[in-house]
Amino acid sequence: MIVDDEQDFGTVLQEALADGYEVEALLDGATALRRLFAGERFDLILCDLMMPWMDGIEFHRRLVATVPEQAGRIVFMSGGATTGRIESFFRRVPNIVIQKPLDLEGLRALIDRRVHGDAGAAADR
Repeated sequence: MIVDDEQDFGTVLQEALADGYEVEALLDGATALRRLFAGERFDLILCDLMMPWMDGIEFHRRLVATVPEQAGRIVFMSGGATTGRIESFFRRVPNIVIQKPLDLEGLRALIDRRVHGDAGAAADR
């Protein structure tokens, strides 16, 4: 699952990953939460950190409270902007943060490691 308020970015990323993964791109955390609360599960959730209405920190907080196993599957994407609140958050949580613009090859390797473990990543090379 991709959660990013930039529709073009989400669509391009979804298309770039579609040849190896089943990917859904959503424009906001509220829509993603509704699906997760309804019982859908994802191997990995790529979530933009800075979004209007509900940022990645709030999205994570709500998942921890309701579907904690999915909160651990979030990989945050950041455009580089940071605040004290964001820095404090990342000191408290173990989730990975990747920087935009994304390196597609590196992202694929990360996905393989997270979804299939190290053996899966090596087997895909």
